[in-house]
Amino acid sequence: MTAENAPPAHTYIFAPPAVPALPVKGMSALFPVHRIYCVGRNFADHAIEMGHDPVREPPFFFQKNPDTLTAPENGFPYPPATSDVHHEVELVVALKSGGSDIAAENALDCVYGYAVGLDMTRRDLQAEAKKHGRPWEIAKAFEHSAPCGPIHPVAKIGHPARGAIRLAVNGAVRQDGDLGQMIWKVPEMLAHLSRLFVLAPGDLIFAGTPAGVGAIRKGDVMEAHIDGLDGIAVTVV
Repeated sequence: MTAENAPPAHTYIFAPPAVPALPVKGMSALFPVHRIYCVGRNFADHAIEMGHDPVREPPFFFQKNPDTLTAPENGFPYPPATSDVHHEVELVVALKSGGSDIAAENALDCVYGYAVGLDMTRRDLQAEAKKHGRPWEIAKAFEHSAPCGPIHPVAKIGHPARGAIRLAVNGAVRQDGDLGQMIWKVPEMLAHLSRLFVLAPGDLIFAGTPAGVGAIRKGDVMEAHIDGLDGIAVTVV
């Protein structure tokens, strides 16, 4: 096909939004984000704290929108329509490849790297949604609800399976667990998720949170830590 008969470039009725992306540790290139999946109640102590039995519950997932990602240094604006916003520190799994029906023994081949993230939750709206059997989007997928640090490539750090995961508010530790306490490990959650969706490069999976979730207020500083990864500090504004 020559330049003369090539189809015209697409035009849009307004400028399309920028591609959501995360920094990569030690690189200038950014990691473009496709989708965000979150694993619900993946730490036994958190499942118990939320009133559920972790032994009998299979993994389940919900989603955040890619544009809910926010850089930690930008702060976390306290959202509207709520008076009970909770912090949830999580390991974030970033994919470089995907597919359907991925075998657990091959799933780690899809992982590009890992980061520290927060799944901020309007807990009062989530409780109301649960009571009426409704979806969780208004509680989970609001603006700025996914502060996330830089991605650390597997080539540099390997696959973290154990190590401290904790969150402090104004210097006081609230959540303090270990990655080894995850009910569904990363290969298992990827295998299960790939039976429900076609996973793709750029997908992020927030892998669940330990017990100790709690409310934050304007002016609080949340400090999230996972061994081997850059921690993040986020001020509630």
